[in-house]
Parts: sequence; C-alpha cells; structure tokens
Amino acid sequence: MTTTPDAPISPWDAEPRFESVQQVRDALRDVQYLADDGIAGIAYLADRLQKPILVEGPAGTGKTQLAKSIAEITGAKLIRLQCYEGLDESKALYEWNYKKQLLRIQTEKGADESSEDWTDIKNDIFSDEFLLTRPLLEAITSDEPVVLLIDEVDRVEVETEALLLEILSDYQVSIPELGTISAKQIPLVFLTSNNTRELSEALKRRCLYLHVDYPQLEREKQIVLAKTPGISESLADQVTRIVRSIRQLDLKKSPSVSETLDWARTLMLLNIDTIDEQTAKDTLNILLKYQTDIAKAAKELSVDE
Repeated sequence: MTTTPDAPISPWDAEPRFESVQQVRDALRDVQYLADDGIAGIAYLADRLQKPILVEGPAGTGKTQLAKSIAEITGAKLIRLQCYEGLDESKALYEWNYKKQLLRIQTEKGADESSEDWTDIKNDIFSDEFLLTRPLLEAITSDEPVVLLIDEVDRVEVETEALLLEILSDYQVSIPELGTISAKQIPLVFLTSNNTRELSEALKRRCLYLHVDYPQLEREKQIVLAKTPGISESLADQVTRIVRSIRQLDLKKSPSVSETLDWARTLMLLNIDTIDEQTAKDTLNILLKYQTDIAKAAKELSVDE
C-alpha cells in the first residue's frame, strides 16, 4: 500500500513480525516452545494476514502457552481476557467510571448552577477521562505492540461472542457516547477453546484455525527434555511412553502435557531413574485427577522395559 509523505500511517501498514515460518519455529524453540511447521506456519500467516488465530484442542496441550511464547519472542505486551460464563462488555470491552462521573456533575453544579447546561456536562463526562478500558479495548488502544489472548472462549455464551466480532474483523470498538475507536496497532490475537461447545460460524469465519492435539511421542519427549532441566534421555523416554499408553485408555481426562512435565519433575525429586510398575502406580495421582481414571490406569498400565 502506497502512502503520501503527509498521510498518517495506518496500523494495517505495520511491518511484519516474522520473515518466515522457519524463523517463527526457531524463535519459539529458543523460548522452549517446540512448535511443528503447522503451528509456526499459522503464526506466520496470522501476522502477515493480520487475522486472529482460533486454537482448539484438548486442555493442557499448550494453546495458552503458544500465545505467551509468541508475546515473548516478539517483545509484545501480553493482554489476557480470561473467559467465563457471564462475561459481559463491562469486563471485556469497557465501562464508564460512574462514581467519577457523578462527582464531576456534583462539582460542576456546585460551582455555578448557570455555568454549564446539561449538554455541556454530558459531553464532558462521556469522554476518555471517564472511560475504563478492559482487555479488548486496551489491546487496540495500546501504543506498544500487543498479543491479545482470549482464553477459553468456549466458556462464554453464544450471545457474548457478538462482543468479539467487531474487534476480530475490523480491530475497532463502537462506543455509543464516543463513536468508533479504531486500533492504533493491530494486535496478534489468539483465541483458545477446549471444545466444550461449538463456536458460532461468525466467530470462526473471522479467524485462522489451528488444532493443537497431544504431541507425537518424539516431540513430547523433546518437550520433557527442554522443560525438565537435568532429566536423562532414558527417563524422558520412559515418561513419554507411559503417558502415551495411558492416553489410549478410555479416561474422563487424559494427562495433559503440563501434567506429563509435573510427573517427570516428581520422578526426578524422588531420585527415580527407572520407572517400574509400582512406581508408576504410586505416582499416578500426578498424571490423573479422577479416582476412576487412576483405578483404570493402575489396572491396565503396562510399563515398557
């Protein structure tokens, strides 16, 4: 896009963050996030296309950590909106500082009853001075680069998704009393979902899609080695093989990658180099969080020798 010397620089004209998919992958590896080409490729395209990424997959597979790691490698400010049932615009977008507005009205009227009419006071109290920004509005009005993490978006009601649509498509917020506030810079946006409910077509249409599943055996082993200082390759291999076998069972909740790491650290604290069947059974509560799952795994667990 060509601009004249006097034309303002649009946030859409910002320099790209990444030069190539390989650069993304290498940079993530440097902060101990072991991404495959699929993950690195989506991050690269999201930056170039200036589109949000919807990251779906089981809990604990590194979806949230991906956004944190991208913020780290780009030096961007991480702004996080944690979604929950009942989330509304006053917590996600903005709200007015009603107490400060009321104080201003009382002050103006007390100073001089005839100095200002209601129109003047209204224009005064509905200004930036009285606006409380929440994560979504903060992300687009920030002067510095931002990674916006909208975490567990599947926890909000379908109606609440509508709050996100204007931000995700146009990077702007419409406030009735002020008008439209457009982005100063285009944040890199990650929405995570654990698939607890189907998201709307309108939301999905605005995003690039990435599914992050449990890693393959070798990749999870590399994650354990990277995230567990001092662990031997033999123990890392045993840990990942046993976790993989447990995930094949019909469980209420399979072990996440973070729980794999917790187990590896636990075994190191116990000075265990070789996992026998009894050791595995005695520490299953680190991997599994339901008694029925623990009982099932204890019964069917087989340890590779």
